Amino acid sequence: GKPVGTPDAGAYFRVLAEHGVAALFTAPTAIRAIRQQDPGAALGKRYSLTRFKTLFVAGERCDVETLEWSKKVFRVPVLDHWWQTETGSPITASCIGLGNSKTPPPGQAGKSVPGYNVMILDDNMQKLKARCLGNIVGYYDTMDAGYMDEEGYLYVMSRVDDVINVAGHRISAGAIEESVLSHGMVADCAVVGKEDPLKGHVPLALCVLRKDINTTEEQVLEEIVNHVRQSIGPVAAFRNAVFVKQLPKTRSGKIPRSALSALVNGKPYKITPTIEDPSIFGHIEEVLKQAS
Repeated sequence: GKPVGTPDAGAYFRVLAEHGVAALFTAPTAIRAIRQQDPGAALGKRYSLTRFKTLFVAGERCDVETLEWSKKVFRVPVLDHWWQTETGSPITASCIGLGNSKTPPPGQAGKSVPGYNVMILDDNMQKLKARCLGNIVGYYDTMDAGYMDEEGYLYVMSRVDDVINVAGHRISAGAIEESVLSHGMVADCAVVGKEDPLKGHVPLALCVLRKDINTTEEQVLEEIVNHVRQSIGPVAAFRNAVFVKQLPKTRSGKIPRSALSALVNGKPYKITPTIEDPSIFGHIEEVLKQAS
């Protein structure tokens, strides 16, 4: 079932309490959905989670704002890890059984698990220094972009094709999304590159506001733009955002970014059968028309 609407945003907490769950594996999208509907987790406070010990997230990048909200609400370690269906098991993780920290740096997806040697390479297949954005490549190319810190923690920022080239600068869509989400008024966000005659592409944010926000969209936009400029810098050329009621997602919680990018740029796009609510595309089209 869904994390909200079955019957409300307290569904996850109810299931955890009724079944005495000790560890939960979920996608950050589910957590964002709960936060959007119930920002203070008032519905979740009705349930006792005394047996709940660990929350694991994966399937997409977990922004720091969602991570910190999860820690506060569930009161357990929240650990991100990175892998793909094709790999069969995690590539990087915080392995509790191996003595890894339960409080790793926010935004990371763990360290290489035994059997993997993850490296960050540039387009010329040269290894990059710590904190330099590049492609995560080994014998198996995951098509993800990210960086490693000095301690070996991996930060997966976005898919390779989600890196936006703004006037020759490679800007991570994931970094902009994280900045937008950290503002506090935004419950969910997707950033895509919009074609621009001068800069090649500029970032456009599709934002879902929290239910309890009463500020006008114009005021929120101004605050978000200033917030992104302060956290990332003017090089990102972030000036545009539109506000939608919901983002299109697959049943597993993934955002169809290629379809969204095509929609934003007025190109034909394909709605896959796994999209939970295809009508959201029509809603976004109308919002974009009004914005233009």
